[in-house]
Amino acid sequence: MQFNKDNPIYLQIKEVIYNAILTEEFKNGERIPSIRDMAMSLEVNPNTVTRAYGLLQDEGIIDNQRGIGYFTKEDAIDLVKNKKKEEFLQHDVPLFFQTMDKLNLSIESVISIYDAINDKKE
Repeated sequence: MQFNKDNPIYLQIKEVIYNAILTEEFKNGERIPSIRDMAMSLEVNPNTVTRAYGLLQDEGIIDNQRGIGYFTKEDAIDLVKNKKKEEFLQHDVPLFFQTMDKLNLSIESVISIYDAINDKKE
């Protein structure tokens, strides 16, 4: 995996796990790779993965069952969706509207693009 130099690696690993949960690669209540296995697959130091897993535990996304391993919580998908929605609304949406304003884009033009994208999905 290629890591971004602008963000700490442990936060990027957290995002990798978020995405694996959202895509249901890691399902609710399912065992996830051990710290050592995750470190080997991502080619990072196990301490970095430990830090990411610690954050995920603090957020209530994963749980460590002593002697067995790490598991996603039963409501992990909903928890991650809610966290990502909040992040999107707090960070991305304001930037989006600021860019719209700078470019003098109307909300109607954005809605038409949104509708076109949704028409393609159907």
